[in-house]
Amino acid sequence: MLSVFDIFKIGIGPSSSHTVGPMRAGRLFACQLQQAGMLETVAGVRVKLFGSLGATGRGHATDTGVILGLTGESPETVDPARVADTLATIRGDHVLRLLGTHPIRFDAEYDILFRGNELRPEHPNALGFTALDADGNLLLEKFYFSVGGGFVTQETSQTPSSTAALPDACPWPFASGTELISLAGQQGLSIAQLMFANERSQRSEEEIRSGLLHIWQVMQDCVQRGLGQGADASMPQYLPGRLHIRRRAPALFQRLSGQLSDPNRQPGESLQSMDWVNAFAMAVNEENALGGRVVTAPTNGAAGIIPAVLHYYMRFVPGASEQGVIDFLLTAAAIGILYKTNASISGAEVGCQGEVGVACSMAAAALAAVQGGSPQQVENAAEIGMEHNLGLTCDPVGGLVQIPCVERNAMGAVKAINAARLALLGDGSHYVSLDTVIKTMKQTGADMKHIYKETSLGGLAVNVVEC
Repeated sequence: MLSVFDIFKIGIGPSSSHTVGPMRAGRLFACQLQQAGMLETVAGVRVKLFGSLGATGRGHATDTGVILGLTGESPETVDPARVADTLATIRGDHVLRLLGTHPIRFDAEYDILFRGNELRPEHPNALGFTALDADGNLLLEKFYFSVGGGFVTQETSQTPSSTAALPDACPWPFASGTELISLAGQQGLSIAQLMFANERSQRSEEEIRSGLLHIWQVMQDCVQRGLGQGADASMPQYLPGRLHIRRRAPALFQRLSGQLSDPNRQPGESLQSMDWVNAFAMAVNEENALGGRVVTAPTNGAAGIIPAVLHYYMRFVPGASEQGVIDFLLTAAAIGILYKTNASISGAEVGCQGEVGVACSMAAAALAAVQGGSPQQVENAAEIGMEHNLGLTCDPVGGLVQIPCVERNAMGAVKAINAARLALLGDGSHYVSLDTVIKTMKQTGADMKHIYKETSLGGLAVNVVEC
């Protein structure tokens, strides 16, 4: 069983599969060199990025992730404010210190090869690492696969690496939506309570609560920075890269804040709550595009949806509470686990339906749960959230996580809120099951053309003129 802390991981932008995963892979390769007693004999490392990683890796900062990982950095602890200086030093000196200690000659332009037209059969996101000694002899070669959400597998195993997975003896394991709803009904538990009981098999109650509240705090901090608030708020007006996209969330925040103080404006007038949701979601994904600290939820490309809906819950739902935040994250994680284990959360594997679609489904289920929905209504909300994202392609313009990604998170958050409302207006009975829609999403991803799966070779990526 995966854990809630597998689904929600702290990292940096702009991509969980293309930045965070490669960082983990780079660190893992360096650690394996150390464990094999080879670290001190390494004179050079070469990296090949295959498939989607090679096609969009420059815009997704895959080379940045690889370099940081080789130096021993981890996504959870790396300081985003220091990344630029670290990279400048390595690129300028052509020296990289493996795990921060052993220096090797390293020229990123020569030693990191982008091979977007080469695919490996295991997964579209493949990385190959080669370590050489001073005479050019091969010391170690390993392949890794970044399978979405920051998860990494190795060539010898298709089981995603996990530092948080639950033991086999957790009390209520589930492998499908049907099992999840059945267990909740049999035990008289909510989905959040069932998830909490499973987490207790690995951690104390206090560790679970404090860990989830820390995730919520990181989400809040990210929103504040993205809105241009807080001492460490990012200040650039434009997102990085050649598209020259102006940040919109800070201006939207200022406009909405002014409306709140307008004495002629009636409380609840129009759809102002949805305007705030748009601002929250876009703030997160603009921060992600800037390489800032985000929570994979379940990916970076879709990282704005769950924080936006949680902010909606806290600001606009009567009776919202800290316990509600915990229940929200536990419920969302249960749904995310179903997608991760039965389909995919990788845009390179199934398109954006596996990122924004999954996040929308998770958020819809969680919002229905914290508003008193039954397990059947929660499952219905999750199903609605995905059903109307089926077939969503991943076609980032310029290989950057900006167009359509930033707005797409805003749309996904609003769609999640409506999915929860539709489910709560019903009695929980529905024709299409969550398991059916997960199976359909996986099949749709398999049928989707390669050019629509995070390669920037189709869709908007080729029809929008870059200026």
